[in-house]
Amino acid sequence: MSPAPDERDRIRAAMDRILAGTPEQSNGALTIVALATEAGVPRNALTQRHLDLKNDFYAKVRARGGTPEGEMRLRRQIVKLKELRAADAEEIKQLRADVEALIAALHVSEVDNRRLREQLSAPGPGVRILPMRPRPRT
Repeated sequence: MSPAPDERDRIRAAMDRILAGTPEQSNGALTIVALATEAGVPRNALTQRHLDLKNDFYAKVRARGGTPEGEMRLRRQIVKLKELRAADAEEIKQLRADVEALIAALHVSEVDNRRLREQLSAPGPGVRILPMRPRPRT
């Protein structure tokens, strides 16, 4: 399959939009994947057919020396989400330990309850029936 005649122009225009921070089709990340998406071309168009444009894009990214605000915001959000995930994992670990402790306590209570019921149902020397006295008549 041969490339479209305007492919290089679309890639250059997409490069300009991404570097200007005004992407229309991609997330605006400074990557070849975002550039290909923005230009509407397959990724291999940049990695195989137009290596000069890929290298030019990376050179411009390095020359900027910075990361776009949108990407920095997303990276901060990723860090926060990873921290939340770690906190959730720790909470889940603690909850699992709590469940184990509660199950053990329940088992002990069931054993005690069974023992007490057996003591109550078995007639023993500690329980005796008292004779009934007749009530005085008035």
